[in-house]
Amino acid sequence: MNDTIASIATSLGISAISIIRVSGIDAIKIVNKIFKGKDLESVPSHTIHYGHIKYQEEIIDEVLVTVMRAPKTYTMEDVVEINCHGGISATNKVLEILFLNGIREANPGEFTKRAFLNGRIDLVKAEAVMDLINSETEKERKVAINNLQGNSSNLIRKLRQSLIDIISNIEVNIDYPEYEDIYEVTMKDLEVKILEVKNSLQKIIREAEDGKMIKDGITTAIIGRPNVGKSSLLNRLLESEKAIVTDIPGTTRDIVEGTILISGIKLNIIDTAGIRETSDKVEKIGVKKSLEVLDNADLVLLLLNNNEKLTQEDYELLDKVQDKKAIIVVNKNDLVTKIDLRELKNDNIIYINTIEDNGIDALKEKIKELFNLEKFETSNYNYITNTRQLSKIKECLNIIKDIEIGIQNEIGLDMLEIDLKNIWNTLGSIIGENYDEELLDELFSKFCVGK
Repeated sequence: MNDTIASIATSLGISAISIIRVSGIDAIKIVNKIFKGKDLESVPSHTIHYGHIKYQEEIIDEVLVTVMRAPKTYTMEDVVEINCHGGISATNKVLEILFLNGIREANPGEFTKRAFLNGRIDLVKAEAVMDLINSETEKERKVAINNLQGNSSNLIRKLRQSLIDIISNIEVNIDYPEYEDIYEVTMKDLEVKILEVKNSLQKIIREAEDGKMIKDGITTAIIGRPNVGKSSLLNRLLESEKAIVTDIPGTTRDIVEGTILISGIKLNIIDTAGIRETSDKVEKIGVKKSLEVLDNADLVLLLLNNNEKLTQEDYELLDKVQDKKAIIVVNKNDLVTKIDLRELKNDNIIYINTIEDNGIDALKEKIKELFNLEKFETSNYNYITNTRQLSKIKECLNIIKDIEIGIQNEIGLDMLEIDLKNIWNTLGSIIGENYDEELLDELFSKFCVGK
């Protein structure tokens, strides 16, 4: 933290502008050494200056340099940003000259790590920075920006404050039993308080499912026996000819993937190999992969042929999707109907025709209905979606189970206080009130270098 770091903060390639970010105690001093223009050490903070980067007597690039003095910067250190021309050679040369003058190359995520260590942001906000960078949809952006604004952090802090209030009262009762005018915590008080915390944590977990849908999308498997039109359906949904379509059964032998948006939510669609008994070694591998995709899918689109009676293979697939969110998609509705679906227990049935694009809109509407996607139009987007954070919340719920058992068995408040402190500390680790270096190294290693 006492050294000065630098990295390219924009994508390296041919572009109009490339930005090199420098942060640390000597950032302004060192950049000033290689800058031909105003004296950067004497200019006001948060100002931009025109000039050139020079090495010895050679002009390397024409630049704009932004000077930002601590503590009002991203890292809360002195920060300089050099706006170069976007050529690879010019950018790398400027970076090389900075290294020659004693600046160290930044590690992945080190700027954000310094922002955290210097107290500008907490861990939830730090992880939201990366979520914002990686967001692919408008709804992902909204979730990330909510976390970056501190909405989730404030929720965790509120829960911690609720816990520390009762912990403090228990400790006063234990340490100063002779005082009669202090509030005495009872088992009933603890039971009420711990139920409030439990309900809040369970609400976070429930809403996290919606957040996960926004962040990761809906994994959608198109399954069916060979030659029912799975690849044609994929192409219709993607509005492109991504999958090879023939009238030869078994054409698709490996999974083919694509993504579309429905109500701003990603639908990660996987076209699978036709599922049937086969002696072909290659096709067997494809069938095995298809069954694995089926097991892991959030949504299954099971294709059947309108002009054929249900086969044994169809019945087996219908049985496999009984306990999953599934839509029965009956293809070839332009042909004579021979299929009989009266005995099916699944009411989610859509008739389509992939040749004429008939029924595709109805299928999308059914998906929106099945996952209640309309609710996201009025959502506040205050979701916790990070796996690390959710694992800590689940850990807290497990500790609460132990407390509830302890209350039932009427063990002493001093023993239950230990569990309360464990919950308080675990919630603290979510926002970074307590952490270890190994966690930070792992977390920030996933960031891009310039952030």
